Amino acid sequence: MTPGRVFRSIAGPAGLVLVLAALAAACGSYRAIRRLEPESREFISKVRYLVTAEERRIFLNLPAAERPAFQDEFWKKRDPDPETEENEFKVQYFQRIEEANHLFTDGQEPGWLQDRGRIDILLGPPSDRETYPRGVTFYGIPTEIWYYGFFPIIFVDPNWTGNYKLDPSSPIQLSEIMKTQLAWKPQVAPGASVLEFDLDVEKKGGGELEVRIRIPYAKIWMTSGDNKELRTTLTVALLGEDTEGKKIQESSAEFPLSLTEDEVERLRGQEYAIALGFTPKPETRVLVATVANGADKSSGSKRKTIGR
Repeated sequence: MTPGRVFRSIAGPAGLVLVLAALAAACGSYRAIRRLEPESREFISKVRYLVTAEERRIFLNLPAAERPAFQDEFWKKRDPDPETEENEFKVQYFQRIEEANHLFTDGQEPGWLQDRGRIDILLGPPSDRETYPRGVTFYGIPTEIWYYGFFPIIFVDPNWTGNYKLDPSSPIQLSEIMKTQLAWKPQVAPGASVLEFDLDVEKKGGGELEVRIRIPYAKIWMTSGDNKELRTTLTVALLGEDTEGKKIQESSAEFPLSLTEDEVERLRGQEYAIALGFTPKPETRVLVATVANGADKSSGSKRKTIGR
């Protein structure tokens, strides 16, 4: 049976508005990419299968001087083993790009930009591959069926040009592909990414301490919320220890943060400040401050000897 295709049209004024809005956004993104220096343009092109919408928007709005640091952090978040010198994820990703260019030479685009290349990069090579250069049936079109275990993915070449396209006839196929694409997006385990901040402790009257934490806005990862706002929640935990590292006391507080994209741009280069009161018990000698970001699960800790 020849794999079929499903076409869905968008009709009516509401559909037209959506189409125009999507086109406007695409044009704006295209212009922003054209303004990038060659190195940044190469980066955002090569990571197209990995980058999230938030990451892409932030990168395109960064000053040129800050883009190299963003790229370093981009790959660091995806490093499966930060203890090793080599980022295995990054190495494997670029190896698959090279393999796709070598394997899929038909068509007008480089292999890694074709549908077969994209799936090969995201899923790896299939466990089995069936090719039908003249179609599955007598009147069919060139077809390839890739198997990942018992799961088939179908590609067709309707114009007989060697440019195979993913056939969307099976919703299950597309669902599984989307799951795999998400699996290749940032998977940051708690503590895997370090949140940088400065810590100051000042003694006040009555034995109370004022704990001040300063975090560069550029280091605070946020996700999209309603009305195009960027949001996250920072959790600050304060822990008091004795001279042997035994926990004596602890407290925590949450700090929701919501900013518009304009505010993010305006605050770039500045710091988000948090001030907390902490009254140590007589046996407390060390204060440990931990800050965790709910958006990307990054966290960082710092210690201060407070004495008596």
